Amino acid sequence: MVMDMQKLESLPPPPGVIGSLRAGFDAVSSHVGLILLPLVLDVFLWLGPRLSVGNIYASFFTQWLDLSKKGGFPAPDLQLLTERADLVERANWLNWVRTLPIGVPSLLSSNLPEELPLQTPFGLQEVVQVPSLLVMAGWVVLLTLVGWIVGGLYFRWVSGTTLGEEDAGISSMRAIGQTFVLSLIWLVSLMIIMLPISLVLVILTVISPVLAQGALFILLILSFWLIVPLFFTPHGIFTHKQNALHSVLSSLKLARFTLPTSSMFVLCVFILSSGLNYLWSVPSSDSWMTLVGIAGHAFITTALLSASFIYYHDMNAWLQIVFDQLQQKKSAPTQQA
Repeated sequence: MVMDMQKLESLPPPPGVIGSLRAGFDAVSSHVGLILLPLVLDVFLWLGPRLSVGNIYASFFTQWLDLSKKGGFPAPDLQLLTERADLVERANWLNWVRTLPIGVPSLLSSNLPEELPLQTPFGLQEVVQVPSLLVMAGWVVLLTLVGWIVGGLYFRWVSGTTLGEEDAGISSMRAIGQTFVLSLIWLVSLMIIMLPISLVLVILTVISPVLAQGALFILLILSFWLIVPLFFTPHGIFTHKQNALHSVLSSLKLARFTLPTSSMFVLCVFILSSGLNYLWSVPSSDSWMTLVGIAGHAFITTALLSASFIYYHDMNAWLQIVFDQLQQKKSAPTQQA
């Protein structure tokens, strides 16, 4: 019994949330160049052209109205269609370059302008209209591929700088290749999960809107259990040079054994990132203060990513120590107290 207690007491403490966050901020403070990619992306989305599919939607809107009149079908809800047309018009389709789960973070990709045309310090932002659905599909594929490539390089850069090339020195080509594989796994998984859920919600909406809202609320609660495993799915690729599938399994293993602490870490990342985004979004688009917000967002998100690599690496190292000591405990002869 005494021997068992000594083995338990010899375990090092698990990595702390605050310590990992502090180490991530220190790493980026010492290598400020890491914020370059998110900084350049947001500056381009801010001052560069806007890619719009507003004309395509307007044409579809008109054809739908004509078809409803000629076919004697019930008229669509004009107010709803107008609201959707406004959202489509304000959306910048260049935002497709911001990919998940691996991608370059962006402040502006999640913000819709309150009104168009968008004012910038250089005047009105240029709007490029997509001429057809085929061209639109081409843009989506192209921007997604670019997002995966640049995102993989960005994650590799941050992890290698934070942890050192010996521990996290995955090659650029392997980083891009595993980013493609993991992103495709995510895409297929989301399609498999979301299609039946969407069908069920549509059926419930037809039966009772209140019932559909209740089901959606339950689904949102259940989805919280997936946040931690999904959050760390890319990290094994860039910290332990794993392949995409092994990285997903490692994330599930980490969540299984460290759920309370890991949940706290993810919650802190979410609060810091989302809360500060409100601050970074305060300046108007025609003010140069927007550049300050973009730079602040680039620094914070890169520091949080760096902290997540540190936490993942240190927590896995701690788990390995625990497993090794438990294995030694099982294989050791029974000691009499």
